[in-house]
Amino acid sequence: MTLLQRLPIDRFLLMLIATVILAALLPIDGEAADAFGWLTKLAIALLFFLHGARLSPRTVIQGMTHWRLHLVILACTFTLFPLLGLLIGLFAPGLLPPALAMGILFLCVLPSTVQSSIAFTSMAGGNVPAAICAASASNILGMFLTPLLVSVVMATGDSGGFRLEAMGAILLQLLAPFLLGQVLQRRIGDWVRRNKSWLGVVDRGSILMVVYLAFSEAMVAGLWQRLSASDLAVMVVADCLLLACVLGITIAASRRLGFTREDEIAIVFCGSKKSLASGVPMANVLFPPQTIGTMILPLMLFHQIQLFVCAVLARRYARQAPASDAASS
Repeated sequence: MTLLQRLPIDRFLLMLIATVILAALLPIDGEAADAFGWLTKLAIALLFFLHGARLSPRTVIQGMTHWRLHLVILACTFTLFPLLGLLIGLFAPGLLPPALAMGILFLCVLPSTVQSSIAFTSMAGGNVPAAICAASASNILGMFLTPLLVSVVMATGDSGGFRLEAMGAILLQLLAPFLLGQVLQRRIGDWVRRNKSWLGVVDRGSILMVVYLAFSEAMVAGLWQRLSASDLAVMVVADCLLLACVLGITIAASRRLGFTREDEIAIVFCGSKKSLASGVPMANVLFPPQTIGTMILPLMLFHQIQLFVCAVLARRYARQAPASDAASS
């Protein structure tokens, strides 16, 4: 037995660290980044197709009608986060430039991620149908709620409005493959369930691709060069504190409210995320061009922290899964 095998180190965590190092040393840019972005979208579409083929229609309907779970996730995304952002803002003025402090508040009013929330929920053994519905609903409602919250908590006169292309992307990349999998579920569902290891490969692979692309974009955009050491340290602490509070509250609330383990996982991963993909185009609509770069810096940093932390948390949930759950998944 090698030393690496003796140590209690998660292999996926090592892969995640290696991906971050690769992005730092060899960030992808230009046409290569565009091509890799399309490959990432295809991997995510394949993930949703496999989920659609694996899950029975009855299970999907149960996930769609789980209103208590969806209400908790939406409350975390559009109520808990903004309140915590305002609380952090009470201490931020003396520690951060005003634009960065506003950027932290902006990330708090954004919708949840879709792809990584569902991928982490699947990896951890959670309620995937409910996660798909909740994360998608968060993004669709966010098209209306985020501009409204920005106007309320950030006192801007601009408004965002409905972004048809964002909704179209959700339908085409996520919902369409899932529905196609549902259509073919009777024909290939048994095969997908027998070869469930493929689903795990696609889960982990899509997450690694998202992490590599996100860190590469941050490197190319000069995220670290635009910050002083003190600003970077305060932003890391603020983002980590924000994520830790939300993770702790979602875990405690889901258990206090009597949700199952699978529902708790969906609440934790859908309720604690913020979407970079939605945040950047919304910032382009809501704020003057000269302020956008600084406004999204806290979001870019939070996005990378949440991917790393939630990957570790998902693997921990998976290791703690009851034997009966592991056998049936």
